[in-house]
Amino acid sequence: MKNLTLLLVAFFSFTVSAQYWQQKVDYTMSVELDAKTADYTGVQKLVYTNNSPETLSKVFYHLYFNAFRPGSDMAIRLKNGGDRNGRFKVNIDSLSAFQSGYLKVSSLKQDGVPTKIIESGTILEVTLNKPLASGASTLLDLEFNGHVPDLVRRAGKNSKEGVAFSMAQWYPKMSEYDVDGWNTDPYTGREFHGVWGDFDVKITLDKDYTVGGSGYLQNADKIGKGYSDRKKAKTKKGKITWHFIAPNVHDFTFAADMDYIHDIYPGPNNVDLHFFYKNNPEIIENWKNLQPLTAELMAFFNEKVGPYPYKQYSVIHGGDGGMEYAMLTLITGNRKFGSLVGVTAHEMAHSWFQHVLATNETKHEWMDEGFTSFISTLGTNKVLKAEKDFPHEGSYNGYFRLAKSGVEQPQSTNANRYHYNFAYESTAYSKGAVFLGQLGYIIGRDNLYKTLQAYYNEFKFKHPVPNDIRRIAERVSGIQLRWYLTDWTQTTNTIDYGITSVEAKENATRISLERKGLMPMPLDVLIQYKDGTQEVHYIPITLMRGEKENPYGLSWSVKKDWSWADPNYSFSINRSQEEIELITIDPTYYMADINRENNTYINE
Repeated sequence: MKNLTLLLVAFFSFTVSAQYWQQKVDYTMSVELDAKTADYTGVQKLVYTNNSPETLSKVFYHLYFNAFRPGSDMAIRLKNGGDRNGRFKVNIDSLSAFQSGYLKVSSLKQDGVPTKIIESGTILEVTLNKPLASGASTLLDLEFNGHVPDLVRRAGKNSKEGVAFSMAQWYPKMSEYDVDGWNTDPYTGREFHGVWGDFDVKITLDKDYTVGGSGYLQNADKIGKGYSDRKKAKTKKGKITWHFIAPNVHDFTFAADMDYIHDIYPGPNNVDLHFFYKNNPEIIENWKNLQPLTAELMAFFNEKVGPYPYKQYSVIHGGDGGMEYAMLTLITGNRKFGSLVGVTAHEMAHSWFQHVLATNETKHEWMDEGFTSFISTLGTNKVLKAEKDFPHEGSYNGYFRLAKSGVEQPQSTNANRYHYNFAYESTAYSKGAVFLGQLGYIIGRDNLYKTLQAYYNEFKFKHPVPNDIRRIAERVSGIQLRWYLTDWTQTTNTIDYGITSVEAKENATRISLERKGLMPMPLDVLIQYKDGTQEVHYIPITLMRGEKENPYGLSWSVKKDWSWADPNYSFSINRSQEEIELITIDPTYYMADINRENNTYINE
């Protein structure tokens, strides 16, 4: 028994202390891109450090461009979902060889010795010649070649707005190994996950092109400040090499075009904001006006979440829609100004939640997309001076449509396993944003921002999981929140409360409430009197083991806890029924009650 106890203690210690170890990758890559054929070749040296407590006999790479060809898992998935994925405008199975993409590894050596490799769609399996012990490093040396697909989704060539190359997830990328094992989900157009490390990348292509990329350009003096300088340069075969270094990131992305305008605008904390956009007279004014607002947005995110840790961020015209990458975003640029600001705000906010915190989006996509939507909506509302009373109305309405659709799946569903694209999008973006909005309702808005700041500070560069944000919020607020995380993310239970009766009782009034939905919540009940006075009656639930502070600046009365198991609750006030004008459950609208028609009593 003693040995068993020691074993259990050792196992428990391992699961707790090992959760946030991080593997490390250091890439050195050189790639040459042929702009006419869209073919590219490259070499990669990767120093892989195993910081896990286990010995590894295999490693795995992602080969994302293999998804952009007929017969791929992504092509099959697009045809078999419950609804059409509106983000894909092209049938992948109809692509020609030139329109398709691929990424091949021709050889791979471990410390100079060839290894056994097996390609399976977008995953490359590598059997190590020598197992990699805990704490050890090894050099993985490979050669690769690929073909850039048409811009079907996020990455590719020849976008509809005329951008030549949007090069995202274009190289053999080491898969993440964490406490749950290898993350080797096939790419089907959803999200990415990666290992942090340093990237040293050289990109060679025709000197007519301007390149914007992750990291810091190392040889700007040799390339020249603009296209005219490069055109005069005497280089072999009319090509030029761009050299970038990106420290402590988990991917590397670049875009290239012959017609880019490149501006640099000063951002907060000495961060340089770079803007690359097509020389199209119809969009230039919008892109110029975007620049000071981008600086304002970064300052806002710094204040509400935490300081951006790099010294450069780039907004690059390319891709489709908008997509976040390391130290940059690729976005479409032919937009109305409000849309251009909004998408820039969203993609930039990902720098905090996807590229510094970097939750695994295949498992917990709502923690990135939802949290990003929440904070970027506030940022956009501020810099555009929209002054909306309820800026998250769109997110809440999106969640309500999902909750009433009949196709919702739990928020803990793997991102690739949603049958309906509508359900995935609404769950990740809308329901994810509502998670934070509603958390602010439960613990108080000030505590919500304190939670975000502590969460960012403690879990940056650690791939946090849902329980981490929950535990931080508990520590900040003193309120227990396991029930909230469980019901909201692991079930499709909904919130629905109503006022069932308001009855006169001598010189008092008895107010009766009902919980109709399966998810329990604390309630703020606002009572407005005919004499113009107002008061809030606050009803915690027993599961909270605590209560929030008064956020209203009105009279605040804390009632007896409502048991989560009891659908009915009543309380009395020492005012007559005739004095009451209006009673409202949750006057803030931040509690996601799916039917607010029964949330109000009007004394007529």
